[in-house]
Amino acid sequence: MEKSSKIYIAGHRGMVGSAILRKLKQEGFNNFILKTSSELDLRNQHDVRAFFESERPEYIFLAAAKVGGIMANNIYRAEFLNDNLLIQNNVIDSAYRTEAKKLMFLGSSCIYPKLAPQPLKEDSLLTGLLEQTNEPYAIAKIAGIKMCEAYRAQYGCNFISVMPTNLYGPNDNYDLNNSHVLPAMMRKFHEAKEENKPFVELWGTGSPMREFLHADDLADACYFLMQNYNEPEFLNIGVGADVSIKNLAEMIQNIVGYEGEIHWNTEKPDGTPRKLMDVGKLHGLGWKHRIELEDGIRITYQDFLQKIETYAV
Repeated sequence: MEKSSKIYIAGHRGMVGSAILRKLKQEGFNNFILKTSSELDLRNQHDVRAFFESERPEYIFLAAAKVGGIMANNIYRAEFLNDNLLIQNNVIDSAYRTEAKKLMFLGSSCIYPKLAPQPLKEDSLLTGLLEQTNEPYAIAKIAGIKMCEAYRAQYGCNFISVMPTNLYGPNDNYDLNNSHVLPAMMRKFHEAKEENKPFVELWGTGSPMREFLHADDLADACYFLMQNYNEPEFLNIGVGADVSIKNLAEMIQNIVGYEGEIHWNTEKPDGTPRKLMDVGKLHGLGWKHRIELEDGIRITYQDFLQKIETYAV
């Protein structure tokens, strides 16, 4: 990419897209095409094709998606499947039709089988059953990977895919009904502290292991790969280390300063027992994360405090 290259970031106001935009601006890029979801509905094939024909972006970061935690994934199964298929199909196909130089599709670690060997290697894809609670989202993301592979094989498109681990950071979603585990915990502990509640209830047993990557590290990896990676195989992006949900909760509780108890509701689902990414291929290319979890959570809590007014109870 040249500094003047025409770059389209789909989902630029979300946590991932905004982090990529910040990173590119820091690196001196200045020719961005940015559309909010109200300005361009990526589920609408006609509008997406017209947008690509008009703007003809050279490089595309496909970070737009309908996302959420266990509860949202499980309740809105049809929407998570349909919306994500429409978004990625329209963008990937339009990028091909307008001869974009390169596209990066961002997936999710939930694409891997529930009981795949740990840490999760790229070649574990499609070797077993998915976690049932987020199966529709995972199937959509798998379809996106395969679509990039197919367009590369049939049309010669330089479309690459990356699979980030669990993410957190500035511009995260703190809505308790559809946020991921880390921001949901952060809000729960904060509100319990503000309201002097004696305990906070969290789902499951606290035993599952999870890996967390700061969004700014993800953006740095995406920039690195957009510059240096042109192969058909998708790549994991993560830190290569995990933490139990119980230890995560205690870490967030300490950073927030909540002094009450944690009650684990074991009638609620845990989700996948463990989800650690094998990042050997990424490390072999020369990239490694920089932000450690506790430092990243402290940074993110400051972002949360600035945004909490928009999340009325």
